[in-house]
Amino acid sequence: MKKNMKSAMNLVLAGLLTLGLTACGASSGGTKTDDQATGKSESKAKKEVTLDYLWFTDGIEGDVMKGIIADYQKQNTNVKINLIEVAFKDLPTKLKTMISGGKPPALARITDTGMFANQALDLTPYVGGQDSFTSQFVDSIKPYYVMDNKIIAAPMDVTANGMIYNKTLFDKAGVKVPTSKDNIWTWDEFSTALKQVMDKGGAKTGMVWDVSPHRWSTILYQFGGSMMSADGKKSVINSPEGVQALETFIKLHKDGIMPQSVWVGNENPNNLFRSGTVAVHMAGNWVLSNYKDITNFEWGVTYMPKGKIRSSVPGGKYVMAFKGTGVEKETAEFIKYLSSKDVNAKFTKDSLFMSPRKDNAKLDYAFGKEMFEVFADELANTTPLAANDWSRQTIVPKFSNDLKNNIIEAIAGKTTAKEALDKTGALIDKAINEQSK
Repeated sequence: MKKNMKSAMNLVLAGLLTLGLTACGASSGGTKTDDQATGKSESKAKKEVTLDYLWFTDGIEGDVMKGIIADYQKQNTNVKINLIEVAFKDLPTKLKTMISGGKPPALARITDTGMFANQALDLTPYVGGQDSFTSQFVDSIKPYYVMDNKIIAAPMDVTANGMIYNKTLFDKAGVKVPTSKDNIWTWDEFSTALKQVMDKGGAKTGMVWDVSPHRWSTILYQFGGSMMSADGKKSVINSPEGVQALETFIKLHKDGIMPQSVWVGNENPNNLFRSGTVAVHMAGNWVLSNYKDITNFEWGVTYMPKGKIRSSVPGGKYVMAFKGTGVEKETAEFIKYLSSKDVNAKFTKDSLFMSPRKDNAKLDYAFGKEMFEVFADELANTTPLAANDWSRQTIVPKFSNDLKNNIIEAIAGKTTAKEALDKTGALIDKAINEQSK
């Protein structure tokens, strides 16, 4: 009997000991299992997700992005990123269809952030707060991706308007361009310099300027104007500063520095500059890669002249996440990865794009390193009013073509600068009022 009781007690003690060891191994302070030590259990705990990524490609950046996605998936084996490629012109329609059908993509590459601001996921709680996140990027682009105090997208690359010049013609004329931001020309000094290049350097044309309201608005901001008030509630394009900017633009045509054949006659400014007979082309930084094959003359980039202030006009592309996908957290993590310093440097450098990050202003590009740095400096000295205007993509398309046509009429002498901008201002106010209803 005693022997049987003793055996029973031993079994109970053994069972308790086993339970104790098991409990100890499961607790946070206990010995880790092999799976825990290698992190396998943590990996198993993460749900497997697929992130649909709506994407368009302008050039080689699609292949660059595919490489970045492959790297991310190796590090995050529970995440599959499904790149849905569409043509740029088709993306807004495709995105609207997906959203209205209740199946938005996890994220999309877009240019017109304002168009989809209401459907965008607020990234603020996922990226460490607004101040921390926005401080990483060029200040002048903030209105494009922060709206109603929400981070609605993350910058991926930026564009800037700037000045490309024919080195051969300037050297022949003995005219030196500004070599730093400390000796930038005023508009009067710049006009004088262009006349010298035409007189002594043999340039047939002093300057060509892309026929685009976006590109034209560069001079508007330099003279202290803008299209809309800072709060977006009224037009201010016909302010004295705006009128002075357009009058200066018209005078450049009247003085023969700019040919009417571009704005009034639709002659291609790229072809004219390529001919080697034009001193300056006012264009966007994307033209740099387009001009890589020019061999009949030397060319470069220098600083634009200034009016009251220095300014360019920022553009660019962003990644936006969407509400109601069920994978918001994983999408935000991927966006944080894309916008981080090293990953963004790879994307922009390998694609020959400009980075929106302040700490990537000087990248070791395979081509045009110094030229990209000048464009980056133009962007760093750009008024936020530019992005404040151009980010309002529910309003701007309603008047931008009329703005272009009114500028053309003023150049052709059919109306004055003030009349042209008064007409445009009325259209802007109408578009704002329609928006607010």
